[in-house]
Amino acid sequence: GARLRNTHLGLPPSHVAGGQQFLVQGDYEYYHYMQDRFDDKGWGCAYRSLQTLCSWFKLQHYTSAAPPTHRRIQETLVALGDKEPSFVGSSQWIGAIELSYILDELLGVACKVLTVNTGAEMPSMARQLAHHFTTQGTPVMIGGGVLAYTLLGIDWNEKTGDCAFLILDPHYTGSEDLKAIQGRWCGWKKGDSGLFVQTAFYNLLCPQRPTAV
Repeated sequence: GARLRNTHLGLPPSHVAGGQQFLVQGDYEYYHYMQDRFDDKGWGCAYRSLQTLCSWFKLQHYTSAAPPTHRRIQETLVALGDKEPSFVGSSQWIGAIELSYILDELLGVACKVLTVNTGAEMPSMARQLAHHFTTQGTPVMIGGGVLAYTLLGIDWNEKTGDCAFLILDPHYTGSEDLKAIQGRWCGWKKGDSGLFVQTAFYNLLCPQRPTAV
């Protein structure tokens, strides 16, 4: 079925006073749980975030390849020697490092990984994330514990340090209904909104825009 594109367009503002927005540049498609009649609820969130990232590279014409299926992702990680053969067809979750292997292998895309020791420190990443969205403009995968999210931008007041994160949440299991998605599943979240576990470790996977097409 057709996927929704650019689900952040038309969202209400973030409530960061005096903030400046740094956003994804260009188009992406929203991949989430249960699409394509494939039940990955509870384990597939990073796969769906990866598919969203891959859709950006396709829609920006850096690749003609469709985003990989869960099985193709698993087969690629086995072929690279990262996983045992039994990984194919399993319901095992993956994280930011595996995503970087896939983007490199299938698309030739390099990634920078920013590490955050605790969720409480996420707002301190604002400057680096602002730089990423300004210079690369690609969607970012946030991985922590067994949860993954896609980051589409930030709204940041450099003077006060106040920051909100534009989150695209792959854990949505419903239909392609923008009204149901906007706000809850695609929306601005503050660092202390409960989204980031204050004591958990996070990786921010920042794909780099290819220098030559």
